Order: sequence, then C-alpha cells, then structure tokens
Amino acid sequence: MRLRNLYTFLTVARLGSFHAAASRLHASQPAISARINALEDELNVQLFVRDKRGTQLTPRGVQLMPYAEKLVAISREMKAQLSEDAPERGTVRIGIVDTLTHLWLSRLLTSWHDEHPLIAFELISDTTASLVTQLKASDLDLVLMVADEQPLPSFVSEPLCSYPQCWVASPQLAGAANLGGLDDLREHAILSFPRGTRPWRYLTSLFEPLGESAPVIHTCSSVASLLTLVKQGVGIAFLPEPLVNQDILAKQLFTIDTLPKAPALNFCCAWRLDDDRILPRLLAETARKMIAAPNSIDKLPV
Repeated sequence: MRLRNLYTFLTVARLGSFHAAASRLHASQPAISARINALEDELNVQLFVRDKRGTQLTPRGVQLMPYAEKLVAISREMKAQLSEDAPERGTVRIGIVDTLTHLWLSRLLTSWHDEHPLIAFELISDTTASLVTQLKASDLDLVLMVADEQPLPSFVSEPLCSYPQCWVASPQLAGAANLGGLDDLREHAILSFPRGTRPWRYLTSLFEPLGESAPVIHTCSSVASLLTLVKQGVGIAFLPEPLVNQDILAKQLFTIDTLPKAPALNFCCAWRLDDDRILPRLLAETARKMIAAPNSIDKLPV
C-alpha cells in the first residue's frame, strides 16, 4: 500500500474536493483520481461518492480515516527520527506580523540558523489576513501571527504569546496628559495598525458610539514608523505594551491610564495540516520556547 495514496485520500477527505486536493498537492486532478482509484482497487471498497453536495466519504471511507491518519503519522515520525542527524537543506518561507518582527525576529533568526545552518530563510512581514491567505496558497511554510478567534481549517495552530495593549503619547503632544476619557480624544489623532487588523477593529468598535465626534485613526503596518510618529507627537498610539516599554522607561512616551483598558492581543504560530515535513514544527517549537522563557520581555533588543 503506497503512503502517497493514503495521504491523497486524507487530503481529499479533509478538503471535500478532488479539485482542491489537486491544487493543495500540486498534482493534476486525473493524478489524484488515479491514486484514489488505486487505493480503492487495493482495498476492494468504494471510498468516496460524488454528488451535487460535493465529494463525500462512504461508510468504508469513514472507517479508513483513523487507520490512514495513524499510518501517515508513523511515516512522518519514522522519517523525522531517521533524518535527525542529517542536516536539512533548502529554503523555508516564514511569514511574521510586524509586532513580532520588531520584538523577536533577530533572536529567532539567529536561533533558527544555529539549529539549521544549511536552511535559507525567506522572511515576509505582513498583516495576519495577508499571511493567512499566503499560507492557504502554499506560498508560506510557517506563519507567526495574531491568533484568530475561530480555528482555521486545514491549519495546525499553536499559541505563541499574549501581550497587553496600551494607550501611549509623547510629552510633546499638547493636552495628552490631561485626558479624562474617550470624549477627550476627539482633538487627537489615533495611531494604530492597518484596517481590518484586531486592534483596528477594537478601536472602530470602541469609537462607534461617538459618531461624528470620533477621533481620526491613522494606520500604518510598520511598527518602527508608528513608534516614530507617536514619539514625534503626531497622535496617541494604541499598541502592544512590549513595543513601548523601553520608550516609557526613557520618558519618551507615557501611558494614558484614564482610557479604556483593552483586551490582550494573542499571537500564534501556524502551518498547513497537509505539510508532512518536520521542519515547520521544529521552527515553531523554537519560537514558542524562546518567547515563553521567563523574563523574556526584559531581554528584548534595544
């Protein structure tokens, strides 16, 4: 029994489509059909039924699922163990949101390179929505992003870290030190992340009751640019706390505690469920251990 046929069976079953499986596995649809036909012939059962609702598992197909999953998992584990001492080669494409780029990327890349010296890393910094799209299209191998409120189908997702968010301003910004609440914000611009991101959605919901008197929100995808803008007194920033701790200690920024306390921003690492390589998992584990280390925030680069 060929493992490739079992893996193809699992992919079709999870995606519910021969066409989607062909796209995911970078194969032609006839090739996918041929693999399923070969598996059905070998087992002497019908595994799928195609109708107007799409591609459905037969009772025998449902029965095969746990066995196929076990065999594929054993194959992956065997490959990982046998190749443990053989250096990995090639290119890994990693997507990362800019908050984590700013806080962790230099240390992460150093650790990844130390552990996998023959791997070339292609790094893409983008918003979570864009990274998810690229991961779905197989344009990325691993993403470090803001955690979605709902589970993402076809992804393996593991928690990474959680950071409180805060309101900060520069001592140069006139009147910012005397803010009493949301109504006092109308005279100031707000600086935050791009439209559609979790912080932007929180702000628009928070300001909605203010109607036409709501403050203007200026958005930017670059953490470095947002920090420059707020320190130069352009507006009040709404940012994850670790991004501004050093500037607060240096008295270049101060927190505005009279404004509403925002929910924490959760981050995760994710890779495709159909990626049978061990490397994305190893890289994700390195990231999780590093970021979860005690007092890790105190060790952030200046």
